[in-house]
Amino acid sequence: MPRLDSTYRAPLGFGNGHVQTIFPALFRQVPLITRQRERLTTKDGDFLDLDWHTEANRTRLAILSHGLEGDATNTYIQGMARALVRAGWDVLAWNFRGCSGEPNHLLRSYHSGAAEDLAEVIAQVPARYARVALVGFSLGGNMTLKSLGEPGLDPRVAGAVAFSVPCDLASSASQLESFFNRIYMRRFLRSLRGKVREKMVRFPGRLDDAGLNAMRTFREFDGAYTAPMNGFASAEDYWTRASSKPALARITVPTLLVNALDDPFLPPACFPVEEARASRSFFLETPACGGHVGFVSFNSQKEYWSEQRAVEFLGDVCADGN
Repeated sequence: MPRLDSTYRAPLGFGNGHVQTIFPALFRQVPLITRQRERLTTKDGDFLDLDWHTEANRTRLAILSHGLEGDATNTYIQGMARALVRAGWDVLAWNFRGCSGEPNHLLRSYHSGAAEDLAEVIAQVPARYARVALVGFSLGGNMTLKSLGEPGLDPRVAGAVAFSVPCDLASSASQLESFFNRIYMRRFLRSLRGKVREKMVRFPGRLDDAGLNAMRTFREFDGAYTAPMNGFASAEDYWTRASSKPALARITVPTLLVNALDDPFLPPACFPVEEARASRSFFLETPACGGHVGFVSFNSQKEYWSEQRAVEFLGDVCADGN
């Protein structure tokens, strides 16, 4: 399908991508919607913590996937959960390995291409849910899109929405090396360094923190840690194999990708216009504004535009009878 025209219009004062990116992280507050925790033991002996909101007699479930160094309590996850619950969905917000407040059991970590973890989450969804939707943000959006193009997708998955997705990881990593993105890189690397050092204590001799403090880019960090910990030969190998962009042509369920044109994390390669034009199932929407996981709105429902857009899209493609 061609690129879709977007209905999003930024509020006064929010026409800058950095403002859109930073404001929700600092100032938005959303109550915790997904309060019921379940622990899933993975096939390789690790675990994933799943946070649920369920109500009686609902047969539609939305599975929410967070971004890099996030978790299921993030405001963008809980805001989306609230909007979907209001629209009649049950919600499962899952925490990636090591992101639920407890270190995971294995040396391996979560990463952008870990579609097998999302597949395990989907596989354990109770049979009462006739329709399942996937919603992903940033890294979790890349994982979501990649999983949709993998063989063996659960037939109950009826639709998906992804926001602010670095679907071409190599170009996005380069984009984040720019001067104007240093504030984000510092925050990400501060958190990632802590996880490396925690693993060094639990797995003596398996990791080395030489040069860790001096790292300033994902090229350095992914090459030294993400790639070898997860079976990739190098940062470049990881980016190539984990990127969701090659999977877009294989998507067969209705899927919407929303990437704002002013997203500071996304270079031109992360706007897959040609892939959308060539597909009957993959839709691309590129608002002029929105930043990275922003899409700020002010209304009586306290819902951001991204939440309203996801509810609208999924309501159409996952309606009873579709």
